[in-house]
Amino acid sequence: MQKKWLLKAPPSQSKIEELRSELKIDRIVSSLLLQRDIASFESAQAFFRPKLEDLHDPFLMKDMDLAINRIEKAFTKKEKSYYLVIMMLMERLLLH
Repeated sequence: MQKKWLLKAPPSQSKIEELRSELKIDRIVSSLLLQRDIASFESAQAFFRPKLEDLHDPFLMKDMDLAINRIEKAFTKKEKSYYLVIMMLMERLLLH
């Protein structure tokens, strides 16, 4: 099965410059945000620093239960590599 990419039209240069100036970011990043319908400081903040209640339930992702079981098994067996990676991910999620 072939997939077909649908590209959005690039935003206007004036919108790119306006968002770039407001957020003090690169033009390319500004363009990418605008293509995701992120056009203000508030929407950018919600995108980059979401509140916990704004996040989707992770258990809606396919096979999340299998991932959790594997993580629990790694903790039980004290598998150091899994422990380190999971702790780093948890720290990043909790601090940001």
